[in-house]
Amino acid sequence: MDAIDALLSRRTLREYRDEPVSAEQEEILLRCAMAGPTGYNQQSWRFVVVREAQTRAALAAASEWGAMLAHTPLVIAVCGDLAAERHPGQYWVQDAAAALENILIAAHAMGLGAVWVGIHPRPERVRPVKALLGLPEHVEPLGLVGVGHPAKGKPPSSRMDWNKVHHEHW
Repeated sequence: MDAIDALLSRRTLREYRDEPVSAEQEEILLRCAMAGPTGYNQQSWRFVVVREAQTRAALAAASEWGAMLAHTPLVIAVCGDLAAERHPGQYWVQDAAAALENILIAAHAMGLGAVWVGIHPRPERVRPVKALLGLPEHVEPLGLVGVGHPAKGKPPSSRMDWNKVHHEHW
């Protein structure tokens, strides 16, 4: 699948077959995540890979929108290490979001399905995720990505809207 096709045809999937994601696929997802751009090349992203069913179920309960995480064979917590920032308070969110998007696109390109469950900046979501994953104080979870083999696909959906595009000025 070429990059443009992957971008235009990727969809959020919430139903998965009971089939593991291989260690090789996991490595590709993480390599793609770390290939994303980072502010000042600080590479402040950090990742926690979760395969254990009990932890996935607990993570699913951390967000009212995360129920499907209990049924994905792989969850990747995409985090930012605030202690790794060269300019504190700047760019960790963008760095982690770029990494997370790369995971979503790479999963799709490999024939996997994925879903992004937002955690940051909601304290009621951040606290339980930090506790469940044993994150140090200086590591903040941006989001959780559930990855698995899709139970069914979704057709591409165009969101192109020229009314939201301005040229030269507003």
